Amino acid sequence: MDPKYQRVKLNDGHFIPILGFGTYAPEEVPKSEALEVTQLAIEVGFRHIDCAHLYQNEEQVGQAIRSKIADGTVKREDIFYTSKLWSTSLQPELVRPALEKSLKNLQLDYVDLYIIHFPLALKPGEELFPKDENGKVIYDSVDFCRTWEALETCKDAGLAKSIGVSNFNHKQLEKILNKPGLKYKPVCNQVECHPYLNQNKLLEFCKSHDIVLVAYGALGSQRLKNWVNPNYPILLEDPVICAIAKKHKQTPALVALRYQIQRGVVVLAKSYNRKRIKENMQWGKILFPSGLRSDSPLLGNITVHHGVTCIPHPHSPFHLPLHPIPLGLPSAPGPNTCLMHPTWAGDLFHT
Repeated sequence: MDPKYQRVKLNDGHFIPILGFGTYAPEEVPKSEALEVTQLAIEVGFRHIDCAHLYQNEEQVGQAIRSKIADGTVKREDIFYTSKLWSTSLQPELVRPALEKSLKNLQLDYVDLYIIHFPLALKPGEELFPKDENGKVIYDSVDFCRTWEALETCKDAGLAKSIGVSNFNHKQLEKILNKPGLKYKPVCNQVECHPYLNQNKLLEFCKSHDIVLVAYGALGSQRLKNWVNPNYPILLEDPVICAIAKKHKQTPALVALRYQIQRGVVVLAKSYNRKRIKENMQWGKILFPSGLRSDSPLLGNITVHHGVTCIPHPHSPFHLPLHPIPLGLPSAPGPNTCLMHPTWAGDLFHT
């Protein structure tokens, strides 16, 4: 089957393409690049486009989608578009306005999937990372079960076809699943997941509740300053992955993508490199009868993709201790600082 037509059924009856195109780019990358690479991604066969308010490029990504609809490459129903609710809009009354703002930027009537980006709230307002006079991030207290109820109303209103979560650990998922009056279960949980951090227990938990695991950071992470410990191994240079790629005459990236797909994980491939965007759609050419196991990490649990802010939030899914900012990062957390403690493995299934 043509890779662009391979989809996974969600628990609400909708279908999500098994391979998605990630649109995040560092601040220094011109916003016009998001327009161009998203157009290319659609041209080469990507039908699942993953974006977020945090990325600050939904206007350009929406323009790319609309241009490919206008020129006949796709119809709107061919595209599965994901947006994310940012942490400054977790108060229930702010959820729908946040989604409507994304829709206005996109110039679309609905999103296919709307997910809570993180289960931790920051002070409401226009700033993505609100800080006090001492440069410390200001967080908010919100019951994310109430946030979830607001997402349910967005689904009922037709603004989002499906709703889900991101970066939730299994206890936080259970809190929603066990919520009295639950109308819709999360269709997915989007988390960091790759051969160094397979999230196997979380995957088993999600499967047992008919929740799809969506993997970000599946190709490792760009070696961006303040995001990745330079001493961490580079996933796509791992000798096991490279040996399998050589054996099958494919790229290491295709091995990492197929690793996820073969274990039932929807996977996001983020690249602004034109050649690699085209290559990543060729994942169907490789199978793993042996070599790269799908049930264990290659080198233990290593978090290579660092998140948003390093704050001791009571709802942190990572169980972050009250602790100075790790990895020698700036004292004022912002979009280029790290959420994870350097000794934490990033596995979201805590016992």
